[in-house]
Amino acid sequence: MYETVRPEQKYKSSRHSIWCCDYHIIWCTKYRKQVLTSAIQKRLKEIIFEKQEDYNYQVTALEIMPEHVHLLASIEPKYAVTEIVGKIKGYSSIVLRREFFGLKRIRALWTSSKFVASTGGVTLEALKEYVEGQKYKEYKIESQLFLNI
Repeated sequence: MYETVRPEQKYKSSRHSIWCCDYHIIWCTKYRKQVLTSAIQKRLKEIIFEKQEDYNYQVTALEIMPEHVHLLASIEPKYAVTEIVGKIKGYSSIVLRREFFGLKRIRALWTSSKFVASTGGVTLEALKEYVEGQKYKEYKIESQLFLNI
């Protein structure tokens, strides 16, 4: 894969296409349980970075909260975003539940839902800053309503 830099955008290309498809993806734990401890968050980040090549995505930014995940990723248009997210959620659930005893008793780690938005209306830098800033954001009840997906 080749990368060509254009003003304000990075286009990627393969043999048959040129694209710039960046997505902001959010998914939550089942019942929004705050089970993603710092150790689990660290391992989940490793898993998500490990699977980039296997699942055909590239991480731009990633932040994990106790009950949800923010992923900013670049995905070639020939792959379905929902399929890739499903693979990440499925594989990470298997690995995390195998490695962390406290997760074994939970019937399902992730909800079946997800939020996906293309980054076309906002600059990639602004979204990257937003995702990376999630860890330090103070929660308010209003923001919780927005994230209930």
